[in-house]
Amino acid sequence: MAGSRSIGRLLAGGAALAAAGWVLKDIPAELGGRAEGERLERMRRSPQFHDGVFRNSTPGGFVPSAQSARQIFWHMFANRVERRPAAPVPVVTTPSGGPSPTGLSVIWYGHATSLLEIEGRRVLLDPVWSRRASPTQLAGPRRLHPVPVPLAGLPPLDAIVISHDHYDHLDRATVRRLTALQTAPFLVPLGIGAHLERWGVPASRIVELDWEEEATVAGLRFVATAARHFSGRTFDRNVTLWGSWVIAGSGKRVFYAGDSGYFDGYAAIGAAHGPFDLTLMPIGAYNDAWPDIHMDPEEAVDAHLDLGGRLLLPVHWATFALATHPWAEPVDRLWHEAKARGVRIAVPRPGERVDTVDVPMLESWWELLHGGGTAASSLPREPVQAGEPNDESPFPRL
Repeated sequence: MAGSRSIGRLLAGGAALAAAGWVLKDIPAELGGRAEGERLERMRRSPQFHDGVFRNSTPGGFVPSAQSARQIFWHMFANRVERRPAAPVPVVTTPSGGPSPTGLSVIWYGHATSLLEIEGRRVLLDPVWSRRASPTQLAGPRRLHPVPVPLAGLPPLDAIVISHDHYDHLDRATVRRLTALQTAPFLVPLGIGAHLERWGVPASRIVELDWEEEATVAGLRFVATAARHFSGRTFDRNVTLWGSWVIAGSGKRVFYAGDSGYFDGYAAIGAAHGPFDLTLMPIGAYNDAWPDIHMDPEEAVDAHLDLGGRLLLPVHWATFALATHPWAEPVDRLWHEAKARGVRIAVPRPGERVDTVDVPMLESWWELLHGGGTAASSLPREPVQAGEPNDESPFPRL
């Protein structure tokens, strides 16, 4: 009997190891590729590249003290309930009509992922469809609401834009599916093309730009602009560039900030490329321990005004718990600041379409969801499946 139990334990242990090995086998590919050849030479010629890495024009960093790290760990644990919605997030899944040939609308799918419909063209921003923002679907920040539409349900795209290579903005599984399902090119900051090529994206579909370089795709002008952030999918940081984007048609202009701390570069971008009919500004995952790399909601309003923005749509909140603040705090603070300063904002439910000419009256749908837990059974498993543990880092999954 004892021998049978020992054999059973050995078999169970072997099965567990085999399962873990199967799940972890993709991690080397998740880390992406390394630039070489002409791509590397082009990176080295960039004004942002010094001593082997890219650097911010306005210096900043994230080096928490041991004391602040302990405090962050504690707040991550103590605020587990507040950092999640109290009930399922309302998601809009009704298909929308085609884009106006002269108008501008946007569909926010959650976190930073958004679909711009600008003058008859469709541009997808920082697409992440996986269940976790992590190099492994066994652990890491887990999605707090379903993606409103499956990848196969997206309309034909004209361009796919990436701001930087952190896991909550650049997702390998999503990139691979989009490569198969769509024909649109990927516009990325310098160096990220190495990741895409490793994941099977043809070189002909990759457009890499340095800050203030531009390209025309499907009649739209794309300009890579500055941000105050950093990059990296491993412990090696800043070997690829990060950035924001200007997307302009003949009459409509959009600014997408990506991830960034506040800096005086927004005024320069506004002067050179604005004003903007729409800005998509990050408002979540802020903390006193990393003020230089993520804006808080009040700074997002500052940046929007610097840019000459007309309508602000907040992103980088609601979908992944990446910091210690309560789930709805970013949008509460944004609403208060916008009212105080006369700034027009739109806060759609995930999947809801916003037409910049016909913005509906602001409805505070999030107020009923302050603090609580989210049922894992209601969350999607496309394009990859995930395990149940929800290990979290005390530092932002940037």
